[in-house]
Formats: sequence, structure tokens, C-alpha cells
Amino acid sequence: MKPKNPRLLASLAIIIAIIPAAAPAQSIEEKAQICAGCHGENGVPQQKSMPVIWGQHQGYTYLQLRDYKSGARKNDIMTPLAQTLERDDMMALALYFSKKRWPDLQQPRAPAQVAERAVRANVAIGCTGCHQASYLGEGTQPRIAGQTKEYLLQSMLDFRNRTRGNNPGMSDLMKAISEEDIAACAEYLAGLQ
Repeated sequence: MKPKNPRLLASLAIIIAIIPAAAPAQSIEEKAQICAGCHGENGVPQQKSMPVIWGQHQGYTYLQLRDYKSGARKNDIMTPLAQTLERDDMMALALYFSKKRWPDLQQPRAPAQVAERAVRANVAIGCTGCHQASYLGEGTQPRIAGQTKEYLLQSMLDFRNRTRGNNPGMSDLMKAISEEDIAACAEYLAGLQ
């Protein structure tokens, strides 16, 4: 997903340009500071289009970093960053962020009719089969409860139109519901904690 904020894009271009020239980070905390540029110092992303990674499951985060590195998942910012990481770095970063507390983004709960539509969509495609009953995920399945609405919406649409290709099963599921259902799901999930 590409950021729509030109200032953010310019900042990220500077970060990416500096990374190769900088001295190699020695600790995982130093390496994690690069992530904070977009994902937030306190776990709250700088832009709503960026995902929360604090408190995300280690297995899921590792797989996403691996997919960015291999090109299975594409992003103008994450792909070059992930390509600088070795497997041990990816595992260590995933573990580091998994031990952080999931931030409360203070997103409002979805209105009743939006929530009802989202629950019907879940019944149709079985989101809770992987993301668990409370949408908290587990292992390699991401927590989606309390994620940013904008990120959830874009991710689901990217799966639907297959611009995000690292989980073909998700693409099939997103094709099975309408874009209106996807929007309802994003709003509903964002309001959960």
C-alpha cells in the first residue's frame, strides 16, 4: 500500500536513503527504531493507512517481513527495508513487537447496522475460522481487532483485487463478499479491542 501523504513519502525516502549509509544497528531496540518512523514510537502508527505492529503475533509479523523480502508481498517502503534484514533479524523484530502491548487507537465502535452487516459477512466467509472468535488471531494469523480502519479496508481491497498476493485464500474470500461488506468489516473490526 502506498502512502497518500507526500510529506510522509518524502520522510520515508530519506529514511530509506540513510539506512544503507548508517552504521549497522547493534541491538534489536535500535533496529526497531527504524520501524517507529511509520508504525509509531508508542505503537500508534504515524498514518492511519499504516498497520499497528505492536502486540501483533510473532509468527504473522515474521511471515510478512519474509514475504516483503522475497517479493511475495510488495510495498515501496517495506520491500527495500526487509531486503536489508537477515532471517534472524526478522525473527528478533517479530518477537520484539509481539511482546509490546497492543495500543488503544480509540476508534469508535461501528454503528449497529454496520456491525450487523460485518457479522453477516463473517458468517458468509468465516473470518473467525482463522482470526479467532474475538478477531485476536493466533500464531501466523494476525490480530485484526483494533487495527486501523483505513489499513484494514485497504488490505481487504488489495486482497480482493489481487494486488496483495501473499495469501491467495484471502483473495478468494474477499471476492466472495461485496465491497460494501468489506467496508463494514473494516469499520466493525477497527472498533473492537
